Amino acid sequence: MKQLVRPSRLAPGARVAVVAPSGPVAEERLQAGLDLLRGWDLEPVVAPHVLGRHGELDYLAGTDAQRAADLQNAWCDPSVDAVLCARGGYGALRMVDLLDWDAMRAAGPKVFVGFSDITALHEAFATRLGLVTLYGPTAAGADFTKNARAQEHLRATLLAPETVRTVESRGSALVPGRARGVTHGGCLCLLVSDLGSPHARTDTRGGLLMIEDVGEQPYRIDRMLTQLLRAERLDGVTGIALGSWSECGAYDALRAVFADRLGGLGIPVMEEFGFGHCDGALTIPFGLEAELDADTGTLTFDQPALR
Repeated sequence: MKQLVRPSRLAPGARVAVVAPSGPVAEERLQAGLDLLRGWDLEPVVAPHVLGRHGELDYLAGTDAQRAADLQNAWCDPSVDAVLCARGGYGALRMVDLLDWDAMRAAGPKVFVGFSDITALHEAFATRLGLVTLYGPTAAGADFTKNARAQEHLRATLLAPETVRTVESRGSALVPGRARGVTHGGCLCLLVSDLGSPHARTDTRGGLLMIEDVGEQPYRIDRMLTQLLRAERLDGVTGIALGSWSECGAYDALRAVFADRLGGLGIPVMEEFGFGHCDGALTIPFGLEAELDADTGTLTFDQPALR
């Protein structure tokens, strides 16, 4: 895996488009997120269908075409410096193939932020645009609007990325050691759902895999990790950082799954790293060369996430 292109950092007054590629958005949470962005001296611009809802499938924020148009128009708008997703949920897989990747590539690099279901877009941005993206809080997410740690880490990553080149976790080593590689990953179930698609990576050798999930029982996590193993998606991965596993059952049972499925790979594995569906979620850049130290619980990037 090669390091990807870094977008420019944000400066005071930067215009930030907020889009909803997946699930519907609660208006009160959206307004709270917009107020936070304004407090950072950024100018949020809300896409037309962020508060929309599909007429028949109420788990989607508008039709696939509407959600795709919002994202593409925001990305191709030369006055927009960054695109932040309003929330995850479900739906990015349905609209990702409707995007005009040639037009988005021509628009040049920009900051892209989101997590959970947005994993499908992180993968596509990497394979289609060759661009570093930020796996971090969504603009209308409960953690972003209520948790100071999540807010501050995202703010620093966007505006002063050199101050967060080292990401420190509160976890411990499942398998000790150090590893270097290019960060990638996201929500485990989305990575598995993306296998075989036009946007899926075909080779993750030399990569540091960052994975997390929510609402999946241990046997289902076992099944997904097994699928990655069988698809050879873990071949050549240099290290693994495990994020949050909210509502995934007792952690002792999860740890047994991780030890069984990942412990024999012969690479460092860090658990409870603190990104994903958890309080105070850290923002993790994808597409950058970094060193994972499972013993100290740190991920140190060779350079800031944004130029």
